[in-house]
Amino acid sequence: METGLRLARIDAHSPHVATLAGWAHAEWGHLHPGRDPAVALEAFRDDCGSAGVPSVFAAMHGERPVGMASLVVDDMSDRCELTPWLASVYVLPEWRGRGLASRLVRRVEEEARAHGVECCYLYTPDQQALYRRLGWQDHEERDYRGEAVTIMQRDLGSPA
Repeated sequence: METGLRLARIDAHSPHVATLAGWAHAEWGHLHPGRDPAVALEAFRDDCGSAGVPSVFAAMHGERPVGMASLVVDDMSDRCELTPWLASVYVLPEWRGRGLASRLVRRVEEEARAHGVECCYLYTPDQQALYRRLGWQDHEERDYRGEAVTIMQRDLGSPA
């Protein structure tokens, strides 16, 4: 990872919550039609737990967030039996291609493993190759709220 970059836990009172929630809403808000940005902000804030599930992590360049990833109870409203989820993996466009997403995913995996989680899920419309490289396996192909996605799973007891 580049000098000056660190991964930080984001708590509900962090001054960066609004920025990160804004990224999430801009990137994935279409999956929650009619959800007001203020409601999205409060939902994101609720995911900023102190340890385990839920947790939010940010890649920080100095005091500026440049990427994020979350560990949440539920990221697909009609698949509540699958839990927990790696969610909101996002890196600012100008910071992509530097391994930040991989580092963020690994941090979420470490958090889950440290709190007794044996299997974790995610869904993605277009980043299957990244997650497969990191040891995730396809679980199911489906349409979710009008978008073709792959649900993937990761056995946290096995290395990538």
